[in-house]
Amino acid sequence: QVQLVESGGGLVQAGGSLRLSCAASGRTFSIYFAGWFRQAPGKERELIADISSNGSPGYYASSVKGRFTISRDNAKNTVYLQMNSLKPEDTAVYYCGLRGYSGDYIYWGQGTQVTVSS
Repeated sequence: QVQLVESGGGLVQAGGSLRLSCAASGRTFSIYFAGWFRQAPGKERELIADISSNGSPGYYASSVKGRFTISRDNAKNTVYLQMNSLKPEDTAVYYCGLRGYSGDYIYWGQGTQVTVSS
């Protein structure tokens, strides 16, 4: 069993930056792919970035490509999401998740709120 705890959310002005962290418990963190999702009010949860178990970034949603960067530190059991040039439309609850190589996401954090003011 793996537990995930996100942190780093908050209120920021448009054009600003935030760095989200997702800390995992357990010693098996490094075998999982990790991803960041977000869910805005009235919208479905969407995958915005994905990274392999060894730290190779895989997928970025077109809406965040070039502005957000996913990374991980397996020694610290932590996944990060660096968010630059934030826009009001980035306002959402951000979640991290873990999945196997070709499987569905099976572990989820509780989410952290990001609010971008115009």
